[in-house]
Amino acid sequence: MTGNHRKDAVLRGLRTALVVASLSLPQAALAFDTALNAPKASKDLQTMLSDSSAVIAAKERKTISVQELVAAAQADYSTLVQVLYDQGYFSPVIHIRLDGQEAAYLDPLRLPREIKKIAIDVDPGDLFHFGQAEVTPLAPGTKLPEGFATGQVATTGAISEAAAVGVQGWRDAGYAKTKVGSQRIVANHLANRLDAEVRLAPGQQLRFGKLIVTGTSTVKETSVQRIAGLPQGDTYSPATLQKVSSRLRRTGTFETVALKEADKANPDGTLDIVATLEDQPKRRISLGAELSSRAGMDLSAAWTHRNLFHGAERLRIETAIRNIGGTEDIDGRIGIRLDRPDRLGPDDSIFYTFDLERLDRTHYSVNMVDFGIGMRRVFSPRLYGEISVTANSSTADDAFGSGRDFQYLALPVKLEWDRRDNPVNARGGEYLNLETMAFAGFSGSESGLRLKVDGRAYRSFGSTGRITLAGRLQVGSVIGPAQDKVSPDLLFFSGGAGTVRGQPYDSLGIELPSGLMAGGRSFVGASVELRGMITDKISAVGFFDYGAVDADAFIGSNSPSHSGAGVGVRYDLGGFGPIRLDLALPVNGGTGDGLQFYIGIGQAF
Repeated sequence: MTGNHRKDAVLRGLRTALVVASLSLPQAALAFDTALNAPKASKDLQTMLSDSSAVIAAKERKTISVQELVAAAQADYSTLVQVLYDQGYFSPVIHIRLDGQEAAYLDPLRLPREIKKIAIDVDPGDLFHFGQAEVTPLAPGTKLPEGFATGQVATTGAISEAAAVGVQGWRDAGYAKTKVGSQRIVANHLANRLDAEVRLAPGQQLRFGKLIVTGTSTVKETSVQRIAGLPQGDTYSPATLQKVSSRLRRTGTFETVALKEADKANPDGTLDIVATLEDQPKRRISLGAELSSRAGMDLSAAWTHRNLFHGAERLRIETAIRNIGGTEDIDGRIGIRLDRPDRLGPDDSIFYTFDLERLDRTHYSVNMVDFGIGMRRVFSPRLYGEISVTANSSTADDAFGSGRDFQYLALPVKLEWDRRDNPVNARGGEYLNLETMAFAGFSGSESGLRLKVDGRAYRSFGSTGRITLAGRLQVGSVIGPAQDKVSPDLLFFSGGAGTVRGQPYDSLGIELPSGLMAGGRSFVGASVELRGMITDKISAVGFFDYGAVDADAFIGSNSPSHSGAGVGVRYDLGGFGPIRLDLALPVNGGTGDGLQFYIGIGQAF
């Protein structure tokens, strides 16, 4: 190193030391004016430039030093250039002057004691368009974004998006290690044209290798492998990898599921996947409550154990006490369900159920015990189904007599399709739940088929989507036995929070010659709600509900019916859904009168 070079190095070091020392001193408040002047830019572009400027943001700070302000101004050159490049302006001229001095030329050792005015002048220049726009080679079937083509406005964002689409196309075809090999970008300032050429390096097509399990999870590795279902030997696919991740997450056992491709492929052309898993807390307690004016308070609690036998099993014990302080006697339920996701395959699981329940309603009471075994199948993230075999024994008191015994061997089937944007507070999408149960009677009980459908739809309106129209349709039918030959808990009543608000719970049924009320073999319920957001947390709701039942298996034109309407308010609790308060009055039908109110957590539907 020559003497002059050593001298320059010493001076640079001294300048740096002085700047660092000055930044460590107490900072004084500066009062300064700043303005961004870009007369040739559109209003939207001016807003983007202003929002990106560190100098303009510094204006809002209570204290800032001269050194910090100069640093912000010098950083703004590259920031504003990048904003302009992103919008298709590749020949901008930018001046940032501090009290008339160009910020780029300020000497850090000779900074002014104060700064009173900062002027940012931007001339974006002419808008550039793509001349050459190529990403090569492309995987078969890959379509580049429309904005990346000859004649389109040239932006850095369009180039990045096109490169990413090209890489993803090869990855979808099994080339997991595809990357950008090279790129050539040339700006022709005379023609206001940008030529962009991106070369991809796909590498070789790979197949799935082993799933290597790491992390702190206590789930057995054999169970993880069975649940994940990584198809070893199949062509690599990001979609398959996402499916593997979803299978592990939906067990509810894992708090963290991170899948990462191995850095290098194996010599045989396979690519190992590393799964890092961390468990959720093993035990969880949840509580619930709902209050209505006639039915009183319902309290529920559930205790859940995740990973009971170290196979990601889920044991859930539910209890409920109902009708506390209501017009009906207190009843309740104890339910147990054990799900074992590692028994059958990656998308299938076995479950076991046991229920002990006492139902005490205005028109009937039932004591029942039920146990069964079933299989759950996940067809897609939005569709799943369950089928089970259950044995049920019950004793009922109702309009047809006391101490009536029923024994059934049943085959319940359930399909649920959920396209809601938010299950606990939907503003868009659809939901459909279909349940069928064929039941074979023993010891004098008759056989038949019970059907139930619950469909919902949601649409939001307005520029910000703050108004939501929600609709619900429920249909039920018991086919086969007559009313007096089927357990009353399989029949249908209408009225209350789940069907028709404003009418007492289970108040509509089929009146017998004796004057007593029995459930119907068919039911139709319809509800519509108009929800409007007042603030981000508070919403107002107006609603109308309708219900009808019939002694036959299908609703007819003369079927008994009733309706109710009212208003409500919601306070959003975030992921738990809103707290709900509904006030409702009867509109039609003779099953009730007076104001009814309902309090709960979550939307009515």
